[in-house]
Amino acid sequence: MSNVADLHQENEHLKAQIHSQQHYIKQLEEALLKARQQRFGASSEKQSPDQITLFNEAETDLVESDEIEEKEHTTTVQSHTRKKRQRIAIPDNIEREDITYDLTDSEKVCPLDGTTLKPIGEDTHEQLDIIPAKLKAIRHIRKKYACPCCEQYVVTAKKPKQPIEKSIASPGLLAYIATNKYCDALPLYRQTELFKRIGIDFNRTQLASWMIKTGELIQPLINLMQDHIRQQSVMHLDETTVQVLKEQNKTAQSKSYMWVMACYGQQPAVLYHYAPSRSGVVAENLLQGTPPNTAVIVDGYEGYQKACDTQKLKRLGCWAHARRRFVNVQKLTQGNKKQKGKNKVGKADQALAFIQKLYAVERQIKDKPIDERYQIRQAQSKPVVEKLRQWLDKNLPHTPPKVELGKAMSYLHEQWPRLIGYLENGAYPIDNNPVENSIRPFTVGRKNWLFSNSQAGAHASANLYSLIETAKANDHNPYEYLKEVFAKLPNADQVEEIENLLPWQVELTSEMIPG
Repeated sequence: MSNVADLHQENEHLKAQIHSQQHYIKQLEEALLKARQQRFGASSEKQSPDQITLFNEAETDLVESDEIEEKEHTTTVQSHTRKKRQRIAIPDNIEREDITYDLTDSEKVCPLDGTTLKPIGEDTHEQLDIIPAKLKAIRHIRKKYACPCCEQYVVTAKKPKQPIEKSIASPGLLAYIATNKYCDALPLYRQTELFKRIGIDFNRTQLASWMIKTGELIQPLINLMQDHIRQQSVMHLDETTVQVLKEQNKTAQSKSYMWVMACYGQQPAVLYHYAPSRSGVVAENLLQGTPPNTAVIVDGYEGYQKACDTQKLKRLGCWAHARRRFVNVQKLTQGNKKQKGKNKVGKADQALAFIQKLYAVERQIKDKPIDERYQIRQAQSKPVVEKLRQWLDKNLPHTPPKVELGKAMSYLHEQWPRLIGYLENGAYPIDNNPVENSIRPFTVGRKNWLFSNSQAGAHASANLYSLIETAKANDHNPYEYLKEVFAKLPNADQVEEIENLLPWQVELTSEMIPG
């Protein structure tokens, strides 16, 4: 009998070992598929329209007695038809140059009866031309006067303060360089080559010094923008990495961070903040002074929690982050389904179907008043959230936690109280996508310029990105806005004069097309 018991025990041990190895093999397969997907796959998170039918399947799996209304989907295939592209309209404020083509005097006579032709109209065709960037020198001439009697009194006319005193860089040139780098992701070393082609041999170090000084110049506006964001009822926060070569007690290869806090609505503002670490202390400093009960929407990083607790802020979760994890699982499983010839609805598909239903409601209510948005969310989104919770409770215990699907479910479970917080107020957003969109210009630029040389450069970059992204959010042309700020801010002595330069208050007369 003892031998039989030993065999049973050995059998159970082998079963457990095989089960563990199967999970490990699945993790390795997922890691391989994930690496392939990141390198070669599409990065879009858009879901197929068929997700609405997947939602029905997921719901049926939970409550079989529910009556599910299935909508028939018809696909219309257009054959041998092409849509004609609309011609690009040239704005009315673009300068026009007329080139007129006329007949010769001999051609203005009718060849049939010799009568002189009379004009009946004209055909007009417009082309868009461009004048490459060109430089000009601005001479500041200060008239001097002296008393002819005593010959002791001499006075010189004053000139406005400049953004960088005793520098050859005008407000327009500084705005041009800053816009090229921080708006169009054109590194300074490439700009030096651009300037060479139009006749000026700038040094990259000189351009970098100018950007640092302009970053310091706009600090009063940055302070006002930060105060403005802290006073809003809803704030967005996020962070991304940045490499700074010269940092005290850190190697050049170590990571630093660019934090972003923002508010959106009638007076949107986006504020970048450089910090050498991702410590929660940075979040506490950024949120210091924020009134209690302000809603702060962030991702799952726990560094924000102490700051929210200290300031008594309402922390909201981001459904886009939760969705992204299931999208990644879906991408990993799609390849296996095709190889095995299966078309079964997976767990990730079911989760995404629920989440897609929540986003469908948001698209429906995005332009409605806050109170109405709250009512619709309670009537339509809350039942979906409750069914998703049932689905999660049913499937989470049976899913290995270390596989990608288990990680996605665990994130959804851990963030659940924060994720459903948006249902409490129609003003609360469902996700943190707006601030991620504001970060994207920085991440695009980072691929080109790769790193900041010093902490001073990182601080300046943060300030200039803040001003440019806020100008864009307020529908300003970044170049025209920066030019206005660089010209007027050095001469602003009163707080009111500085406030009038904030992106949501400034009036630009020479503005053309928003950047």
